[in-house]
Amino acid sequence: MTSSDTASDKSADTPSGKTSSFGFRDVDAREKVQMVRGVFNSVASNYDLMNDLMSVGVHRVWKDAAAAKLNARPGEVILDVAGGTGDMSRRYSKMARAAQERRGGEDAKVIVLDYNAEMILAGVHKGGEPEMVWSVGDAMSLPLPDASVDAYSISFGIRNVADIPVALKEARRVLKPGGRFMCLEFSRPTTAVMRKAYDAWSFNAIPAIGQLVAKDRDSYQYLVESIRRFPDQQTFKAMIEDAGFSRVTVTNLTGGVAAIHHGWAI
Repeated sequence: MTSSDTASDKSADTPSGKTSSFGFRDVDAREKVQMVRGVFNSVASNYDLMNDLMSVGVHRVWKDAAAAKLNARPGEVILDVAGGTGDMSRRYSKMARAAQERRGGEDAKVIVLDYNAEMILAGVHKGGEPEMVWSVGDAMSLPLPDASVDAYSISFGIRNVADIPVALKEARRVLKPGGRFMCLEFSRPTTAVMRKAYDAWSFNAIPAIGQLVAKDRDSYQYLVESIRRFPDQQTFKAMIEDAGFSRVTVTNLTGGVAAIHHGWAI
């Protein structure tokens, strides 16, 4: 495992006095950084199992669709922010290697970066691919120089960031001209029927599953609430554009339960 010097507490970089959502509560942005860290310390050991249970396995289909959208290529540097246990990075590595075997080229480099060391350790234990390197770091202060990566990915992580506009600007900063931005995140179901069914599942089943499997109802209650507080598809699209991205598109998945936002650093 490689670990950057950002393993130290980066919450000091978050402005004091600014508020951010933590579930249905508004808290000081600095406080949110520590609270989210606590949540993921708690859920790390059961994270992959809980993803399967909470989404009935559908998260794997969503991740496959997002990986296809990013379209990792040989020789690229791909940054997987909030990369957790490395699910997306494994997909990118295999995709780039398959393209390399077809048409040649240099090895890709896939950087798995997560703020939470426990999540990174769970991913290392799970095993990686030759292209992957592991790093602890902050989405709001990326440990990379300007214009240094070909593609930036964040999957089910942007809603946990204390200051989303800052994280989006950091994504734009580290991307090379012509680089690709991709965000996979829970979003807003597009019909009232879907919203009602999803709310019933989320607020009743997911915390109960968290209690039964992970012995941690509160962390999964937070995760459900954080999804509800996240901006809808068009609002988040505008935020990405405000950060300097062009040709931003939205692809709804499972009726808008999740969505892929994709843009270009042009």
